[in-house]
Amino acid sequence: MNSIEIRNLQKNYKNFSLNIDNLDIPEGYITGFIGPNGSGKTTTIKSLLGMVKPDSGEIKILNSNINKDTKTKENIAYVGDESGFLEESKLSNLHKIISKFYPNWDESLYQNYLTKFNIDESKLYKDLSKGQKKQFELIMALSHHPKLLIMDEPTSSLDPIIRNEFLELMQDHIEMDSMTVFYSTHITTDLDKSADYIVMVYNGEILLQGEKDYILDNHVLIKSKKALIDNTIKKQFISLKENAFGFEGLISNKKKAYELFGNEAIYEKCTLEDLLLYYTRRF
Repeated sequence: MNSIEIRNLQKNYKNFSLNIDNLDIPEGYITGFIGPNGSGKTTTIKSLLGMVKPDSGEIKILNSNINKDTKTKENIAYVGDESGFLEESKLSNLHKIISKFYPNWDESLYQNYLTKFNIDESKLYKDLSKGQKKQFELIMALSHHPKLLIMDEPTSSLDPIIRNEFLELMQDHIEMDSMTVFYSTHITTDLDKSADYIVMVYNGEILLQGEKDYILDNHVLIKSKKALIDNTIKKQFISLKENAFGFEGLISNKKKAYELFGNEAIYEKCTLEDLLLYYTRRF
């Protein structure tokens, strides 16, 4: 079963068009949504949340249209790069107001998370550090036991230590609640350990999607001397870069790579960052 289904989604702006023909986000897993800034990640998420009206296409979240089924919204949580909380708001007031909108609000869980991260509810939101703000936003999102958590660049302004704490909180909760996470980011290292599935978007279109480990296992980075490649062999690469001494490139079929180069090349396991760099370099 899928938590998100997109079919033939289109949204056109003056200088940008989003065109997603087919996208399924499987239930109960972390799906990383990667791409450079300006590639269409935020437009896609705003379309999912009903913040942007697509020109055409169909979106189903938890098997419903959230614009028609308001009950579905109770099972969705969102954490973005920028918070919707007013800076002058007292945390206790935010808690009091927001908790009323969710029948499944878990007060015990909320208080446990505040204690774990040493967040004082008597403070104003503006008095929290950047890291504490994100922790509080995630705590608010998780405390009503959502079935789907959508995140848009939530850790982009955080240092590595706070980012790690943020991700640990998210993963701990997933193990407890079997929640689905759709996680948009350009920081691919956040997903190297946590993501189960990957969707790559560039210039408003999906370039790659599938199970993360399968994708990484089948792609391989190759380094060798230029004499080994010609125009025919170059077509086997996702993209490559050459210099006076040799080349480095990415191939999506590891078996094919060994057939082409045998023992005359160096083979390296690729990362999500490598995938992003090489897939977007070819355009």
